[in-house]
Amino acid sequence: MSRFDAYGRYYDLLYQDKDYAAEVAYLDQLLRRHGVAGPEILEFGSGTGKHGRLLAERGYRVTGIELSPRMVAQAQAQTQVNPGFTCQQGDVRAVQLGRHFNAVLSLFHVVSYQVTNPDVQAVFARAAEHLRPGGLFVFDIWYSPAVYRQRPEVRVKRLADAGVEITRIAEPRLYPNENRVDVLYTIFARELATGVTATFSETHPMRHFSLPELDLLATTAGFDRRDAEAFLSGAPPGEDTWGVCLVYARA
Repeated sequence: MSRFDAYGRYYDLLYQDKDYAAEVAYLDQLLRRHGVAGPEILEFGSGTGKHGRLLAERGYRVTGIELSPRMVAQAQAQTQVNPGFTCQQGDVRAVQLGRHFNAVLSLFHVVSYQVTNPDVQAVFARAAEHLRPGGLFVFDIWYSPAVYRQRPEVRVKRLADAGVEITRIAEPRLYPNENRVDVLYTIFARELATGVTATFSETHPMRHFSLPELDLLATTAGFDRRDAEAFLSGAPPGEDTWGVCLVYARA
């Protein structure tokens, strides 16, 4: 539960350069191309709600599930702006809403945060339980061929808004026998009004996948893969494709 609790305070600032509008346009086109017939969307790992709100502006009705209470609070503060998006706190491995949707989305590598086979299978099972027959589970992951070829590196990111200056250091540690990268984030946040600097660290274990591996894990929940492509570009995945978007259909 602690993962993203501290990180979530600065989440929107840290990803202010993320092109949510382009991502939602891509997802809208992808859903239409694969014949999603209705507007009801369930989002696993909805964060602060930016994808969900933009999808709602396109006519979808989005229900978000997010583990971090801090991020849920930030998202709920914006739900009055667009009532087509709602969210609640929950674990995507265990959520049971008693409703069915036309599609389940899980974006920004939420599935890659599931580092064990039982965790991944639980997410597939919960997606299947919430989908109508023929409904789609759409998600993106870290792609093993690209991770092994490019190898994660230490990265430093600096940014600021009117109230705070942030320095984030990301230090990866690879576990090749587990298809896992543990990313240690250290964040220095200086409040401009007081000059006080807060420092905290979080480790985010990330799993990367091959396509045959995902296909096998998905089969246990009754899914068949319909598509795999580079996220945003739609190109065939390869050793230069760090983020791959998958489309699985429920039988």
